Amino acid sequence: MSSPIRRAPGRLATLGCAALVATSLAGCGSVKSITGGGSSAPITVGTINTTSVLDPAGAYDFGSWLILENTFQGLYKFPVGATSPQPDAAQNCQFSADALTYTCTLRQGLTFSNGHSLTAQDVVFSMDRMKKINDPNGPASLFGTVKSVEAQGDLGVVFHLTQPDAVLPDKLASGAGSIVDHTVFPADKELPNDQLVGSGPYKIDSVDETAGPGGEKEPSKVSLSANSKYQGDDKPTSSKVAVRYFNDRTQLKSALDNGQVDMADNSLDPKVAAQLQQAQLAGTGTLKVTSVDSADSSMLVFNTKDQTMGQQAVRQAVAQLVDRDAIASTVYADTVQPLYSLIPQGIAGHNTAFFDKYGQPDAAKAKAILAAAKITTPVKFTLSVTGATGGSGTTTSAMLKKQLESSGLFQVTIQQVADWDAFRQGQQNGSYQAYTVGWSADYPDPEDFVAPLVVDGGAFHNGFDDPVISQQLLPQSQRQSDRTQAASTFAAIQNQLAVDVPMVPLTQDKALYVARPDITGVESAVDATSIIRFADLGRS
Repeated sequence: MSSPIRRAPGRLATLGCAALVATSLAGCGSVKSITGGGSSAPITVGTINTTSVLDPAGAYDFGSWLILENTFQGLYKFPVGATSPQPDAAQNCQFSADALTYTCTLRQGLTFSNGHSLTAQDVVFSMDRMKKINDPNGPASLFGTVKSVEAQGDLGVVFHLTQPDAVLPDKLASGAGSIVDHTVFPADKELPNDQLVGSGPYKIDSVDETAGPGGEKEPSKVSLSANSKYQGDDKPTSSKVAVRYFNDRTQLKSALDNGQVDMADNSLDPKVAAQLQQAQLAGTGTLKVTSVDSADSSMLVFNTKDQTMGQQAVRQAVAQLVDRDAIASTVYADTVQPLYSLIPQGIAGHNTAFFDKYGQPDAAKAKAILAAAKITTPVKFTLSVTGATGGSGTTTSAMLKKQLESSGLFQVTIQQVADWDAFRQGQQNGSYQAYTVGWSADYPDPEDFVAPLVVDGGAFHNGFDDPVISQQLLPQSQRQSDRTQAASTFAAIQNQLAVDVPMVPLTQDKALYVARPDITGVESAVDATSIIRFADLGRS
C-alpha cells in the first residue's frame, strides 16, 4: 500500500491502490450501539491512520485493517513476528501438483460473534462477494488469480486459479481474507460500519462517526469487546479495547499525554517518539516506548515516460548521489535505517543491490554516467511531494534536493501538493517527473514489495515495465510455493532494478509504539506488519 513517506496518513493499497480519506478529531460523531461489553475500562489505542470503510470488501488501509485483523478470522493468519502464514479458520490447506487449485479444510465448531456457524459457504461467499462488489478502493485486485471458489460440504473449500499463485496463502492471511457471515452481509454492496459481524477475538460494540471532507461518514472511534464465541489461539487479555482516530500527530500526542488514549501506534512524529525513547532509557520518562523493525519503506519514484526522467542515465546518476545515511539521521533522528533494495531487511530475498552497484555517494561517478550518455548538465527536474510542510516527506525531499544540487549536476524544483488524493491523481495522470512515497506491504512475502510496483507502471503509475521481470522472473517466483526456492529469483529481480532504476529505495522504518506505564503486552502485540494484536494488550 502506498502512502506519503512515513505512513502518517494511513495504509494505502498495493495491487489496486485504495483511496485514503482524512477524518476529523475523534469523538465528534454519533454513537451507534450494537451490543454491550464488560465493565472494565477499555484500553484505548490512538492512530492517525484514518479510514472510511470497515467492510472487508472495501477496506484496504491501515485504519480499517487494524479493526479487521482483530474482529475477523481468515483461513490463515500471521502470528506476531511470523513471515509465513499459519492456519487460523483453516485446519490445513495445500496446493495441487500443478499449483492451479488450492484446497482447504476448515476447523470444526467455528462460529461468528452472533452465534451463526462459520462454514465453507461463508468462505466462498466472502470471496465471490468481494470480487462482485469490486470496490475500486478495495482489495479485490489481490485475488486476480482466483477464477472461482467452491464449497465441498461444510468444511471443504477449493480455490481454482487462472495461474500459479504461490502467495495466495499470504493474501488469505491479510485483512483482505476476512471471512464474513453470508446471512448478514449483502452480496452486492458493502455493509455499514456499525453492522459488521466477524469471528475474531473481539467484536464491534459501537462506532462513532463523523463527516469526512466529502460529506461521507468516517469512524472516529470504534469500541470493541471480547468475543465469547471466538474459537482460536488469540484469547483476549483485556475485555474491552477502543480505537480512536485523530487528525494529526500533534492531536495524538496530546491525547496520549492527557490520558485520552493509552497507546499510540506507529504514527507519532518519529523525532518525538525517539525523544520519548531516550527519556525512558534515561529513567526520566513517564511513557513506555517499544521499538520493532518494520517492513515499511520510503522511496524516490521516477516517471519513466517523462522526457527527462525517462533517460536511464539520469536515474542512475540520481541513485549514485543519494546519501541515505544523511536522510536517516537528519530527517528521522535515526528512527529509520538506510535501504538499498525494494525488498527490506527481515524479508526473505532481501539484498543490497543498490549499494552493490553504486556504493557510497560519489559525484564523480554520477558525472561520468551522465557524460557517457551525452546528457547536458545541470539536469533540471521537479520533485513532487505531499504532506504537511516541515513533515518527514517534505524534509526528505528538501534533503534530496540539497544532495543532488551540491554535485553541480542537477537543478531540482520542489512542488508541494497539499492534498493526498490530488497527489495520487497526479501520479495516475503522469503529471510528475519524480515524487517521494512510502510503501507498506499487505503481507510479508518478497513478491508484495516488487510485483505491485514494477509491473505495467505499478501502484505508483510511473510507466515502468521490464519484460524480463514482469514476464519471466515474477511468473517464475509465483510457481515456487516453497518460498525459500524463490530467493535467487528475487535476487535477480532486485539486481535488475538497480540497473533500470524506476525508483530509488531510501529508508526502512523502525516502528515505535508509545504506551502509558500501566499498559502491558505491547512487545508481544506488535511486529513488522504494523498491525497491533489487541488480544495481547493488558493493564497492570
